[in-house]
Amino acid sequence: MSDEFDVIVVGAGPAGENVADRVVRGGLTAAIVEPRLAGGECSYWACVPSKALLRPVDLVAEVGRVPGLSIGPIDAGAVLARRDEAVSHYDDAGQVRWIEGVPAEFVRGRGRLDGARRVRVSVPDGSERVLTARHAVVLATGSTAAVPPVPGLREAAPWTSHEVTAATSVPERLTVIGGGVVACEMAQAMHGLGARQTTVLVRGDRLLDRMEPFAGELLAESFADAGIEVRTHTEAVRVERPEPGGKVTVHLPDGPPIESDELLVATGRVPATTGIGLETIGLPGKGTVEVDDSMRATAVGDGWLYAVGDVNGRALLTHMGKYQARLCGDVIAARARGERDDLPSLRDTADAYGPPQVVFTDPQICSVGRTEAAARAAGFQVRAVEYDLGSVTGAYLLGDGYRGRAKMVVDEERRVPLGVTFAGPGVAELLHSATIAVTGEVPLDRLWHAVPAFPTVSEVWLRLLEAYGL
Repeated sequence: MSDEFDVIVVGAGPAGENVADRVVRGGLTAAIVEPRLAGGECSYWACVPSKALLRPVDLVAEVGRVPGLSIGPIDAGAVLARRDEAVSHYDDAGQVRWIEGVPAEFVRGRGRLDGARRVRVSVPDGSERVLTARHAVVLATGSTAAVPPVPGLREAAPWTSHEVTAATSVPERLTVIGGGVVACEMAQAMHGLGARQTTVLVRGDRLLDRMEPFAGELLAESFADAGIEVRTHTEAVRVERPEPGGKVTVHLPDGPPIESDELLVATGRVPATTGIGLETIGLPGKGTVEVDDSMRATAVGDGWLYAVGDVNGRALLTHMGKYQARLCGDVIAARARGERDDLPSLRDTADAYGPPQVVFTDPQICSVGRTEAAARAAGFQVRAVEYDLGSVTGAYLLGDGYRGRAKMVVDEERRVPLGVTFAGPGVAELLHSATIAVTGEVPLDRLWHAVPAFPTVSEVWLRLLEAYGL
């Protein structure tokens, strides 16, 4: 069977769905291929379920800071049941209906490139379909969890982000390898839901080492208060699990091993490009697909291949993949119509500024743009200012013992913000204002006239500007 479409999208996660939507809006036909669930990793095994697991833990902490209120222990079973609702009980019928309503054709099966503009799909009944694209093929296959080459680790069948967000019960003892976003969020979620012993092993010197140092420090304090043990400068050297599903032992360079009921590995992601046929068009069979600012693959000469989301390695965040997808879909449609394809709206500029990111722990950590260290390394003339969020009236009113911090990194030559980081309870809702200031390159003298309402936590903007000297 051979089918022809204007655009074929391989991968039906948020990025792939957005490409299909935008090309159809632009007057083209589209097919979208997915072997698992339409909606992708984010909808079922990452962003959505992890936040469903974290919300009760966050709420307990928030209520605990307000005198006169109390909340009982978390019912882990009820939380897991709500998580199941949030992921539609792992049924993608609703997502498929949305795709078909675009309208685009949804093709269930594993797709792989089969030469230029061709995608061969292995469908569940054992047959194959060969899809041909008139204009473009877009790779939106995402990424998978990296498992480091520690002896015995892979054989121990550890949890990754996929398994921990889909857990059907909470282990009494949990060991976490990694100190990044997934490690921190899921360590706190599992501990808050009932894990009585949670140990986080961090190879470096702090949690969240890609963010401003104070972010990881504040989170480590919160972990310590909750009874989560963080061991820095520590890594697993060997893992043992004699019985499948049984106790797992992590051996360390020094000291006694750690025994736990479950082991979570959260040490990064790798692009899901193995086995998708890149070698049939002369590209390496694994690794990221390099793209230009229109998401077109730079190594494919006649310009029919595009890649969006994690697979291109530019910014491994769902919202950035969706942004790239919207741009990609629009540029494909413009090129198909013979229109200009060099407009600012058809170029990815947000990645260059430093995309916004939220860590949904307690305290929440969020940032956009460059850290001070990254800005200096890039050659900017930098000045950084910080402020204690707990000293802002709006933050104090949120509860006793509010701890937080804000930092703004300023380009001294242009007097515009290069990066902003907030750490504290509930600060995620401050992030979009920072994103506008950074990506819009808003001069500080203009920001001075953006008056924050009193008494809100957003008054920290005024305090940061005052700390700068305005």
